[in-house]
Amino acid sequence: MRCFLALPLPPGQTAQLAALTSGLPFGRPVPPENMHLTLAFLGERPEPEVMAAHEALATLDAEEVRVALGGLELFGGRHPTGLVIGVADRAPLVALHRRVLARLHGAGVMLARGRYTPHVTLMRFRAPMPAPDAARLVRFMADRGGIALPPFTAARMVLLRSFLGAGPPRYDELARYTLRGNDFSDPG
Repeated sequence: MRCFLALPLPPGQTAQLAALTSGLPFGRPVPPENMHLTLAFLGERPEPEVMAAHEALATLDAEEVRVALGGLELFGGRHPTGLVIGVADRAPLVALHRRVLARLHGAGVMLARGRYTPHVTLMRFRAPMPAPDAARLVRFMADRGGIALPPFTAARMVLLRSFLGAGPPRYDELARYTLRGNDFSDPG
């Protein structure tokens, strides 16, 4: 089964992001219900490995993460294939990603190590992009590229199964994992 671990986004944020991408009359927007911030892509795995991943993640003791989405970026180089929104402070997510990878590797679920760039995919494009669409995209990025959404607290992770086919992918939640709340109150 094809799986990944993600942080879900609050509905208010997905609505704002969907409204933002409605300004582009081309490309394939990611449906709001599919928007997420991937922590680890497991890829195609046999069921016993997915169960091992679940058991490892169920005992992960990690704190909630404050996430501030901001700054549009294009993935794909000269021929963009995706429009994404980045994360203002990546360090907490990178640290959580590393803890997740260590936990998965300890359970025998080996993932390719690579640079982790936290982001939310908003749209996908076919390459090469026609010149009029490329010009519209340049204007869109100039007008809206500096977007910054209000921060939110990610209090849970979800293990999702992905089904590919015609149309957008379909995701089924296999498990959810609560992140520990930060207690900043004065104990005295």
